Amino acid sequence: MPKTSRPLLALALTLPLALTACGGGGGGNGGAPAEEAYEAQPDTLQIYSAQHIEVTEAVAEAFTEETGIPTQVRDGQDSSMGHMIVQEGESSPADVFLTENSPAMTVVEREGLLADVERDTQAQLREGLVPSSGKWVPIAARSTVLVYNTEMISEDELPTSMMDLADPEWAGKWGAAPGGADFQAIVAGMLAERGEDDTRAWLEALADNAQVYQNNIATMKAVNAGEVPVGIMYHYYWYRDQAEAAEGSANTKLHYFGGEDPGAFVSLSAGGVLESSDMPEEAQQFLAYATGPEGQQALVDSGSMEYAVGEGVESDPALPPLDELESPDVDPSTLNSDEVIALMTDAGIL
Repeated sequence: MPKTSRPLLALALTLPLALTACGGGGGGNGGAPAEEAYEAQPDTLQIYSAQHIEVTEAVAEAFTEETGIPTQVRDGQDSSMGHMIVQEGESSPADVFLTENSPAMTVVEREGLLADVERDTQAQLREGLVPSSGKWVPIAARSTVLVYNTEMISEDELPTSMMDLADPEWAGKWGAAPGGADFQAIVAGMLAERGEDDTRAWLEALADNAQVYQNNIATMKAVNAGEVPVGIMYHYYWYRDQAEAAEGSANTKLHYFGGEDPGAFVSLSAGGVLESSDMPEEAQQFLAYATGPEGQQALVDSGSMEYAVGEGVESDPALPPLDELESPDVDPSTLNSDEVIALMTDAGIL
């Protein structure tokens, strides 16, 4: 059944979703909550996106300008949107799924709902970033970092590994946002690289030792304010703040663990095409554009401060080079957010 004849999908979700239209797709509802009906506009590429909306809109608008193909973006959050697509199954209006972190994509991948990504598209990505399954591709990358308050702690006093934060000496001295998909992706990388026993022990120490914050920005601001000396987060929140007034980061610096430490984990924002898409050629064309020179430059120009992942496209010059971060060698196809949530629940974090 084509998308144009599907009934409206009234989806009650735990996290908010919004709708916006680009490139002649018609007017969106300006951020209506998920409880309102969602109508897929006819002959319009449907992009379900858990990426930052400004990044998705920048790439989608550039794609429409280049190709003339209208797009409609449904905005949500990683876990809820991935599970929503699974719930919708072959009836999903989605043609393309974009995530902030790749574990949300593997939720959909494990259900057999993704089409193979065209080889030419995969070939546009930097070596080592494409998952072994070939069912999706990265569209951006972000690095795990330790943000620290320079007035409270010196660089030579910092832990040599993120795993060291489980030691009693760090009790009450670090912050994180374990309820968010960003942090859960970091733990998924730890689980894949260090195994269940080490990950479980680290999470149990987190439950006892860490100060819990709502998100990366709140973690950064807490470190900046001196609530805790250090915090775990992604790099680009700090660089965004620094590029503006530095109100949330003036007293801080970033520490990159390197050495293939779990604290050097690089999370990939992912893009995939739904097997059930009514516009499969256009969906593949969108992924090719998003990972190609024009789409990757649109990502860089958006000011997101995320890493470009396409060959030959340079990220913002303020960032340390992606290929110098010494991140752990983890196949992103193996990252499992459901297992992480189960471990975090067992540890009393969630």
